[in-house]
Amino acid sequence: MERSFRAAPLSLVESLPNADISYAVADVTNKEEVQAVADLAVEKYGRVDVLYNNAGVMPTALLSERRFDEWRQMLDINIMGVLNGIAAVLPIMKKQQSGQIIATDSVAGHVVYPTSAVYCGTKFAVRAIMEGLRQEERENNIRSTMISPGAVDTELYNTINDPEAQEMLRKNAQTEGYGLSPGDVADAVVYAIGTPETVSISEILIRPTKQPI
Repeated sequence: MERSFRAAPLSLVESLPNADISYAVADVTNKEEVQAVADLAVEKYGRVDVLYNNAGVMPTALLSERRFDEWRQMLDINIMGVLNGIAAVLPIMKKQQSGQIIATDSVAGHVVYPTSAVYCGTKFAVRAIMEGLRQEERENNIRSTMISPGAVDTELYNTINDPEAQEMLRKNAQTEGYGLSPGDVADAVVYAIGTPETVSISEILIRPTKQPI
């Protein structure tokens, strides 16, 4: 797993030979590794314009199954990962008096449904954190944006340990009209980043047209 994960950024770099890209691999639950990514950006480019907190996991199960390890994993990655990213760049952005922090939330940050109570809880928490960030840092010209997608055809479903649930959700996301492509979400992110500094897009809620919730 570690090998394939580390190969992913390199593959992206190789697919864009004419782009100036620097990258570092970091575990979002490790605040020192996250800080090192922010420091690399400052060292190479002199500033940090945008941070996108996008890491997340989505194990699903009933609360009665008492999956303590999965609960802890979701709290550490989905919530602490976002906080570690915010903490790494806030001093830089405050010094710049500009910057934008983006986090992937979810439709699950607006509704709760069976087998996903803890996952939904982490996404509700991200909404609260990002709104608090907006209120606290607006005078420093720091923008905060949440991207809240519905079903998206990504590797997120690999984090579901129940094979049947994993396959069902994956098939739904791959069905036209019931799942978004990564490009659909990327377009929303590009739009939010492209707005003027005087405009703060607090949230973009983006669903597949046929998604019922």
